[in-house]
Amino acid sequence: MTYPKITKPLSPARSLEPLLSAVSILLLSACASAPTASTTDAPKVLERKAAKFSDLPGWSSDDQSQALPAFARSCARILKIDPVQKPSMSAAWAGPISDWQTACRALPQGADAAMARRYFETYFTPVALTAEGEAKGLFTGYYQASLKGSRTAQGPYTIPLRARPDDLVMVNLGEFREELKGQRIAGRVIGGQLKVYEDRAAIEDGRLPQGQDKPLLYVDSAVDAFFLQIQGSGLVRLPDGSTVALGYDGQNGHPYYAIGKELVKRGYLAKDDVSMQSIRVWLAQNPVEGREIMRTNKSYVFFKVTEQQGAVGGEGLELTPGRSLAIDHSLIPYGLPYYLDADPPRPQDAPLQRLMVAQDTGGAIRGPVRGDVFWGYGDQAEAMAGPMKAPGRGWVLLPKSAAR
Repeated sequence: MTYPKITKPLSPARSLEPLLSAVSILLLSACASAPTASTTDAPKVLERKAAKFSDLPGWSSDDQSQALPAFARSCARILKIDPVQKPSMSAAWAGPISDWQTACRALPQGADAAMARRYFETYFTPVALTAEGEAKGLFTGYYQASLKGSRTAQGPYTIPLRARPDDLVMVNLGEFREELKGQRIAGRVIGGQLKVYEDRAAIEDGRLPQGQDKPLLYVDSAVDAFFLQIQGSGLVRLPDGSTVALGYDGQNGHPYYAIGKELVKRGYLAKDDVSMQSIRVWLAQNPVEGREIMRTNKSYVFFKVTEQQGAVGGEGLELTPGRSLAIDHSLIPYGLPYYLDADPPRPQDAPLQRLMVAQDTGGAIRGPVRGDVFWGYGDQAEAMAGPMKAPGRGWVLLPKSAAR
Protein backbone atom coordinates (compact mmCIF):
# COMPACT_ATOMS: atom_id res chain seq x y z
CA MET A 1 0.00 0.00 0.00
CA THR A 2 0.76 3.75 -0.04
CA TYR A 3 2.03 5.10 2.63
CA PRO A 4 2.83 8.49 3.91
CA LYS A 5 3.21 7.73 7.55
CA ILE A 6 4.32 10.13 10.26
CA THR A 7 3.77 13.76 9.36
CA LYS A 8 6.81 15.62 10.64
CA PRO A 9 5.86 18.78 12.57
CA LEU A 10 6.90 22.09 11.12
CA SER A 11 9.89 23.78 12.66
CA PRO A 12 8.89 26.67 14.94
CA ALA A 13 11.14 28.85 12.81
CA ARG A 14 8.86 28.31 9.83
CA SER A 15 6.02 30.72 10.51
CA LEU A 16 2.87 29.75 8.64
CA GLU A 17 1.23 33.16 8.76
CA PRO A 18 2.32 34.08 5.20
CA LEU A 19 1.02 30.72 3.99
CA LEU A 20 -2.59 30.96 5.11
CA SER A 21 -3.82 32.61 1.94
CA ALA A 22 -1.95 30.06 -0.16
CA VAL A 23 -3.16 26.99 1.71
CA SER A 24 -6.72 27.01 0.37
CA ILE A 25 -5.51 27.74 -3.18
CA LEU A 26 -3.01 24.89 -3.13
CA LEU A 27 -5.56 22.50 -1.67
CA LEU A 28 -7.98 23.29 -4.46
CA SER A 29 -5.34 22.96 -7.15
CA ALA A 30 -4.14 19.65 -5.73
CA CYS A 31 -7.68 18.27 -5.76
CA ALA A 32 -8.27 19.55 -9.28
CA SER A 33 -5.10 17.95 -10.58
CA ALA A 34 -5.81 14.54 -9.06
CA PRO A 35 -6.43 11.81 -11.69
CA THR A 36 -10.10 11.43 -12.55
CA ALA A 37 -10.05 7.78 -11.52
CA SER A 38 -9.30 8.71 -7.93
CA THR A 39 -12.47 10.74 -7.55
CA THR A 40 -14.50 7.54 -7.48
CA ASP A 41 -12.77 6.70 -4.20
CA ALA A 42 -14.02 9.80 -2.38
CA PRO A 43 -14.76 8.78 1.21
CA LYS A 44 -18.40 8.46 2.16
CA VAL A 45 -19.96 9.64 5.40
CA LEU A 46 -19.01 7.56 8.43
CA GLU A 47 -22.04 6.18 10.26
CA ARG A 48 -21.97 4.27 13.54
CA LYS A 49 -24.37 1.79 15.08
CA ALA A 50 -24.31 0.26 18.55
CA ALA A 51 -23.52 -3.45 18.59
CA LYS A 52 -22.85 -6.34 20.98
CA PHE A 53 -19.81 -8.58 21.20
CA SER A 54 -22.04 -11.45 20.08
CA ASP A 55 -22.48 -9.57 16.78
CA LEU A 56 -18.76 -9.91 16.00
CA PRO A 57 -18.13 -13.06 13.93
CA GLY A 58 -15.37 -15.14 15.51
CA TRP A 59 -14.99 -12.93 18.58
CA SER A 60 -15.14 -15.84 21.01
CA SER A 61 -12.48 -17.81 19.10
CA ASP A 62 -10.02 -14.97 18.48
CA ASP A 63 -6.97 -14.76 20.74
CA GLN A 64 -7.31 -11.13 21.80
CA SER A 65 -4.12 -11.39 23.86
CA GLN A 66 -2.23 -11.12 20.57
CA ALA A 67 -3.63 -7.61 20.14
CA LEU A 68 -2.61 -6.47 23.63
CA PRO A 69 1.02 -5.55 22.73
CA ALA A 70 -0.23 -3.29 19.94
CA PHE A 71 -2.88 -1.70 22.16
CA ALA A 72 -0.35 -1.28 24.97
CA ARG A 73 1.79 0.87 22.66
CA SER A 74 -1.20 3.06 21.84
CA CYS A 75 -2.14 3.23 25.53
CA ALA A 76 1.35 4.49 26.40
CA ARG A 77 0.72 7.43 24.07
CA ILE A 78 -2.86 7.99 25.28
CA LEU A 79 -1.76 8.09 28.93
CA LYS A 80 0.61 10.98 28.15
CA ILE A 81 -2.17 13.20 26.79
CA ASP A 82 -3.38 15.96 29.09
CA PRO A 83 -7.17 15.40 29.32
CA VAL A 84 -7.65 19.08 30.13
CA GLN A 85 -5.79 20.34 27.07
CA LYS A 86 -7.14 17.61 24.77
CA PRO A 87 -10.54 16.52 26.09
CA SER A 88 -11.27 13.97 23.38
CA MET A 89 -9.72 11.72 20.79
CA SER A 90 -9.25 13.31 17.35
CA ALA A 91 -12.91 12.44 16.63
CA ALA A 92 -15.35 13.61 19.31
CA TRP A 93 -17.49 10.49 18.92
CA ALA A 94 -14.63 8.36 20.25
CA GLY A 95 -15.15 9.79 23.72
CA PRO A 96 -13.12 11.74 26.27
CA ILE A 97 -9.46 10.95 26.82
CA SER A 98 -10.18 10.39 30.51
CA ASP A 99 -12.30 7.34 29.66
CA TRP A 100 -9.55 5.96 27.44
CA GLN A 101 -6.99 6.54 30.16
CA THR A 102 -9.14 4.66 32.67
CA ALA A 103 -9.29 1.68 30.31
CA CYS A 104 -5.57 1.89 29.55
CA ARG A 105 -4.62 1.89 33.23
CA ALA A 106 -6.53 -1.38 33.62
CA LEU A 107 -4.67 -3.06 30.75
CA PRO A 108 -3.73 -6.55 32.00
CA GLN A 109 -0.13 -7.76 31.95
CA GLY A 110 0.70 -11.27 30.78
CA ALA A 111 -2.92 -12.00 29.94
CA ASP A 112 -4.03 -15.16 28.18
CA ALA A 113 -6.81 -15.19 25.57
CA ALA A 114 -9.62 -15.51 28.10
CA MET A 115 -8.29 -12.73 30.36
CA ALA A 116 -7.74 -10.41 27.39
CA ARG A 117 -11.27 -11.07 26.13
CA ARG A 118 -12.71 -10.28 29.57
CA TYR A 119 -10.72 -7.06 29.68
CA PHE A 120 -12.10 -5.78 26.39
CA GLU A 121 -15.65 -6.87 27.24
CA THR A 122 -15.43 -5.14 30.63
CA TYR A 123 -14.14 -1.76 29.50
CA PHE A 124 -15.39 -1.47 25.92
CA THR A 125 -18.43 -1.88 23.74
CA PRO A 126 -18.40 -2.50 19.96
CA VAL A 127 -19.72 0.02 17.47
CA ALA A 128 -20.36 -1.04 13.88
CA LEU A 129 -19.00 1.21 11.13
CA THR A 130 -20.83 1.79 7.88
CA ALA A 131 -20.35 4.05 4.87
CA GLU A 132 -23.75 5.67 4.40
CA GLY A 133 -25.41 2.42 5.42
CA GLU A 134 -23.03 0.12 3.52
CA ALA A 135 -21.43 -2.26 6.02
CA LYS A 136 -18.93 -3.93 3.69
CA GLY A 137 -15.72 -2.31 2.53
CA LEU A 138 -12.31 -3.24 1.15
CA PHE A 139 -9.37 -4.48 3.21
CA THR A 140 -5.92 -4.85 1.68
CA GLY A 141 -2.48 -5.71 3.09
CA TYR A 142 0.99 -4.23 3.29
CA TYR A 143 4.37 -5.25 4.66
CA GLN A 144 7.84 -3.98 5.52
CA ALA A 145 9.89 -4.07 2.36
CA SER A 146 13.33 -5.65 1.95
CA LEU A 147 15.84 -4.27 -0.56
CA LYS A 148 19.49 -4.71 -1.57
CA GLY A 149 21.54 -1.53 -1.55
CA SER A 150 24.73 0.39 -0.98
CA ARG A 151 25.75 3.63 0.71
CA THR A 152 27.30 4.80 -2.56
CA ALA A 153 26.34 4.53 -6.21
CA GLN A 154 28.34 1.56 -7.48
CA GLY A 155 27.83 -1.49 -9.65
CA PRO A 156 24.13 -2.41 -9.77
CA TYR A 157 23.25 0.09 -7.04
CA THR A 158 22.20 3.16 -9.01
CA ILE A 159 18.66 3.99 -7.84
CA PRO A 160 18.67 6.58 -5.03
CA LEU A 161 16.43 6.53 -1.97
CA ARG A 162 16.25 10.18 -0.97
CA ALA A 163 16.24 12.03 2.34
CA ARG A 164 13.71 14.77 2.94
CA PRO A 165 14.71 18.08 1.31
CA ASP A 166 15.23 20.99 3.69
CA ASP A 167 12.81 23.18 1.73
CA LEU A 168 9.86 20.77 1.85
CA VAL A 169 7.05 22.20 4.00
CA MET A 170 4.28 19.82 5.05
CA VAL A 171 1.03 21.33 6.34
CA ASN A 172 -1.64 19.60 8.41
CA LEU A 173 -4.70 21.63 7.38
CA GLY A 174 -6.73 20.32 10.31
CA GLU A 175 -4.61 22.49 12.59
CA PHE A 176 -6.08 25.56 10.90
CA ARG A 177 -9.65 24.55 10.01
CA GLU A 178 -11.72 21.93 11.79
CA GLU A 179 -13.49 21.03 8.53
CA LEU A 180 -10.11 20.21 6.96
CA LYS A 181 -9.13 17.67 9.62
CA GLY A 182 -7.17 14.79 8.11
CA GLN A 183 -6.17 16.74 4.98
CA ARG A 184 -2.55 17.61 4.27
CA ILE A 185 -0.63 19.46 1.63
CA ALA A 186 3.05 20.06 1.00
CA GLY A 187 5.12 22.46 -1.01
CA ARG A 188 7.95 24.98 -1.04
CA VAL A 189 7.81 28.58 0.17
CA ILE A 190 8.69 31.02 -2.62
CA GLY A 191 8.22 34.72 -2.08
CA GLY A 192 6.15 34.14 1.04
CA GLN A 193 3.74 31.78 -0.73
CA LEU A 194 3.47 28.01 -0.66
CA LYS A 195 4.06 26.61 -4.15
CA VAL A 196 3.55 23.12 -5.56
CA TYR A 197 6.55 20.83 -5.10
CA GLU A 198 8.23 18.83 -7.86
CA ASP A 199 6.47 15.62 -8.87
CA ARG A 200 7.95 12.12 -9.10
CA ALA A 201 9.32 12.57 -12.62
CA ALA A 202 11.05 15.85 -11.80
CA ILE A 203 12.57 14.45 -8.59
CA GLU A 204 13.81 11.30 -10.31
CA ASP A 205 15.29 13.40 -13.13
CA GLY A 206 17.31 15.41 -10.61
CA ARG A 207 15.39 18.67 -10.97
CA LEU A 208 15.28 19.60 -7.30
CA PRO A 209 17.03 22.88 -6.42
CA GLN A 210 20.74 22.69 -5.70
CA GLY A 211 21.46 21.10 -2.34
CA GLN A 212 17.95 19.62 -1.95
CA ASP A 213 18.57 16.28 -3.71
CA LYS A 214 20.01 14.16 -0.88
CA PRO A 215 20.42 10.42 -1.57
CA LEU A 216 20.45 8.28 1.56
CA LEU A 217 21.21 4.95 -0.07
CA TYR A 218 21.28 3.41 -3.54
CA VAL A 219 19.40 0.22 -4.45
CA ASP A 220 19.52 -2.11 -7.42
CA SER A 221 15.87 -1.97 -8.50
CA ALA A 222 13.65 0.96 -9.48
CA VAL A 223 10.63 -1.27 -8.91
CA ASP A 224 11.75 -2.13 -5.36
CA ALA A 225 12.35 1.57 -4.68
CA PHE A 226 8.86 2.40 -5.94
CA PHE A 227 7.21 -0.23 -3.76
CA LEU A 228 9.26 0.87 -0.75
CA GLN A 229 7.57 4.25 -1.10
CA ILE A 230 4.19 2.56 -1.16
CA GLN A 231 4.98 0.45 1.91
CA GLY A 232 6.45 3.43 3.75
CA SER A 233 9.31 1.67 5.51
CA GLY A 234 11.79 -1.11 4.90
CA LEU A 235 15.16 -2.68 5.49
CA VAL A 236 18.04 -2.28 3.05
CA ARG A 237 20.70 -5.00 3.17
CA LEU A 238 24.18 -3.69 2.35
CA PRO A 239 26.98 -5.65 0.61
CA ASP A 240 28.70 -6.37 3.96
CA GLY A 241 25.54 -8.07 5.27
CA SER A 242 24.47 -5.26 7.62
CA THR A 243 21.03 -3.67 7.32
CA VAL A 244 19.78 -0.10 7.41
CA ALA A 245 16.20 0.58 8.53
CA LEU A 246 14.39 3.33 6.67
CA GLY A 247 11.17 5.07 7.68
CA TYR A 248 8.87 7.65 6.11
CA ASP A 249 10.05 11.25 6.49
CA GLY A 250 7.88 13.27 4.16
CA GLN A 251 5.98 13.37 0.89
CA ASN A 252 5.94 15.87 -1.97
CA GLY A 253 2.25 16.72 -1.63
CA HIS A 254 1.05 15.26 -4.91
CA PRO A 255 -1.96 12.91 -4.66
CA TYR A 256 -1.25 9.18 -4.48
CA TYR A 257 -2.40 7.35 -7.60
CA ALA A 258 -2.59 3.55 -7.75
CA ILE A 259 -0.71 2.39 -10.84
CA GLY A 260 -2.80 -0.78 -10.91
CA LYS A 261 -5.64 1.44 -12.14
CA GLU A 262 -3.40 2.78 -14.87
CA LEU A 263 -2.44 -0.73 -16.00
CA VAL A 264 -6.12 -1.67 -16.19
CA LYS A 265 -6.99 1.59 -17.96
CA ARG A 266 -4.37 0.89 -20.64
CA GLY A 267 -5.47 -2.71 -21.04
CA TYR A 268 -2.27 -4.30 -19.72
CA LEU A 269 -3.93 -6.08 -16.80
CA ALA A 270 -7.47 -7.22 -16.11
CA LYS A 271 -9.04 -5.64 -13.03
CA ASP A 272 -9.46 -9.00 -11.30
CA ASP A 273 -5.79 -9.84 -11.91
CA VAL A 274 -4.32 -6.75 -10.28
CA SER A 275 -2.17 -7.51 -7.24
CA MET A 276 1.21 -6.44 -5.95
CA GLN A 277 2.77 -9.52 -7.52
CA SER A 278 1.14 -9.07 -10.95
CA ILE A 279 2.15 -5.40 -11.03
CA ARG A 280 5.73 -6.29 -10.12
CA VAL A 281 5.91 -8.92 -12.86
CA TRP A 282 4.55 -6.52 -15.48
CA LEU A 283 6.97 -3.76 -14.48
CA ALA A 284 9.91 -6.16 -14.57
CA GLN A 285 8.94 -7.39 -18.04
CA ASN A 286 8.36 -3.88 -19.39
CA PRO A 287 11.07 -1.68 -17.86
CA VAL A 288 10.85 1.22 -20.32
CA GLU A 289 7.07 1.64 -20.27
CA GLY A 290 7.05 0.58 -16.64
CA ARG A 291 9.09 3.67 -15.73
CA GLU A 292 6.46 5.87 -17.39
CA ILE A 293 3.65 3.94 -15.66
CA MET A 294 5.25 4.44 -12.25
CA ARG A 295 5.48 8.16 -12.96
CA THR A 296 1.70 8.41 -13.31
CA ASN A 297 1.82 8.23 -9.51
CA LYS A 298 3.22 11.74 -8.98
CA SER A 299 3.48 11.22 -5.24
CA TYR A 300 7.06 10.79 -4.01
CA VAL A 301 8.12 9.70 -0.51
CA PHE A 302 11.31 10.69 1.30
CA PHE A 303 13.00 8.59 3.98
CA LYS A 304 15.15 8.76 7.09
CA VAL A 305 17.33 6.19 8.82
CA THR A 306 15.57 4.89 11.92
CA GLU A 307 16.80 3.15 15.05
CA GLN A 308 13.87 0.74 15.03
CA GLN A 309 14.17 -2.25 12.76
CA GLY A 310 10.38 -2.65 12.81
CA ALA A 311 7.98 -0.56 10.74
CA VAL A 312 6.65 2.62 12.36
CA GLY A 313 3.09 3.75 11.59
CA GLY A 314 1.33 7.08 11.45
CA GLU A 315 0.68 7.01 15.19
CA GLY A 316 4.46 7.15 15.65
CA LEU A 317 4.59 3.64 17.11
CA GLU A 318 6.16 0.39 15.98
CA LEU A 319 3.58 -1.75 14.21
CA THR A 320 2.58 -5.27 15.28
CA PRO A 321 2.40 -7.82 12.44
CA GLY A 322 -1.12 -9.10 11.93
CA ARG A 323 -2.59 -6.81 14.58
CA SER A 324 -1.89 -3.25 13.38
CA LEU A 325 -4.31 -1.73 10.90
CA ALA A 326 -4.01 1.32 8.65
CA ILE A 327 -7.25 3.32 8.53
CA ASP A 328 -8.52 6.61 7.13
CA HIS A 329 -7.23 8.86 9.90
CA SER A 330 -9.44 11.73 8.79
CA LEU A 331 -12.39 9.61 9.98
CA ILE A 332 -11.02 7.25 12.63
CA PRO A 333 -8.61 8.21 15.43
CA TYR A 334 -5.38 6.35 16.10
CA GLY A 335 -5.32 3.92 18.98
CA LEU A 336 -8.85 2.51 18.63
CA PRO A 337 -9.23 -1.27 18.94
CA TYR A 338 -10.75 -2.37 15.63
CA TYR A 339 -12.42 -5.74 15.09
CA LEU A 340 -12.14 -7.00 11.53
CA ASP A 341 -14.29 -9.62 9.80
CA ALA A 342 -12.93 -10.04 6.27
CA ASP A 343 -12.60 -12.67 3.59
CA PRO A 344 -9.33 -14.66 3.50
CA PRO A 345 -6.26 -12.83 2.16
CA ARG A 346 -5.66 -15.87 -0.10
CA PRO A 347 -8.04 -18.70 -1.06
CA GLN A 348 -6.19 -21.21 1.16
CA ASP A 349 -6.37 -19.00 4.26
CA ALA A 350 -9.01 -18.76 6.98
CA PRO A 351 -11.23 -15.67 7.17
CA LEU A 352 -9.69 -12.72 9.00
CA GLN A 353 -11.70 -12.43 12.20
CA ARG A 354 -9.49 -10.70 14.71
CA LEU A 355 -9.01 -7.73 16.97
CA MET A 356 -6.59 -5.15 15.62
CA VAL A 357 -5.54 -1.61 16.54
CA ALA A 358 -5.79 1.47 14.29
CA GLN A 359 -2.17 2.64 14.22
CA ASP A 360 -1.38 3.74 10.68
CA THR A 361 -2.81 5.46 7.63
CA GLY A 362 -2.07 5.79 3.92
CA GLY A 363 -2.84 7.77 0.80
CA ALA A 364 -4.98 5.00 -0.68
CA ILE A 365 -6.87 4.27 2.55
CA ARG A 366 -9.97 6.40 2.20
CA GLY A 367 -13.41 5.79 3.61
CA PRO A 368 -15.14 4.60 6.78
CA VAL A 369 -14.92 0.86 6.03
CA ARG A 370 -11.46 0.64 4.51
CA GLY A 371 -8.28 -0.74 5.99
CA ASP A 372 -4.82 -2.10 5.32
CA VAL A 373 -3.54 -5.00 7.41
CA PHE A 374 0.15 -4.84 8.34
CA TRP A 375 1.69 -8.29 7.88
CA GLY A 376 5.25 -7.64 9.02
CA TYR A 377 8.59 -8.32 7.32
CA GLY A 378 9.86 -11.02 4.97
CA ASP A 379 8.68 -13.30 2.20
CA GLN A 380 5.68 -14.65 4.13
CA ALA A 381 4.48 -11.14 4.93
CA GLU A 382 4.79 -10.14 1.28
CA ALA A 383 2.93 -13.30 0.23
CA MET A 384 0.03 -12.39 2.54
CA ALA A 385 -0.05 -8.69 1.69
CA GLY A 386 0.41 -8.84 -2.07
CA PRO A 387 -2.82 -10.54 -3.19
CA MET A 388 -5.04 -9.28 -0.40
CA LYS A 389 -8.21 -7.57 -1.68
CA ALA A 390 -10.74 -8.79 0.87
CA PRO A 391 -14.30 -7.54 1.34
CA GLY A 392 -15.03 -7.13 5.02
CA ARG A 393 -16.75 -5.34 7.89
CA GLY A 394 -15.35 -3.36 10.79
CA TRP A 395 -16.26 -2.48 14.37
CA VAL A 396 -14.39 -0.13 16.69
CA LEU A 397 -14.34 -0.71 20.44
CA LEU A 398 -15.12 2.41 22.46
CA PRO A 399 -15.12 2.92 26.22
CA LYS A 400 -18.60 2.06 27.43
CA SER A 401 -19.36 5.61 28.52
CA ALA A 402 -18.42 6.99 25.09
CA ALA A 403 -20.68 4.56 23.25
CA ARG A 404 -23.85 5.47 25.14
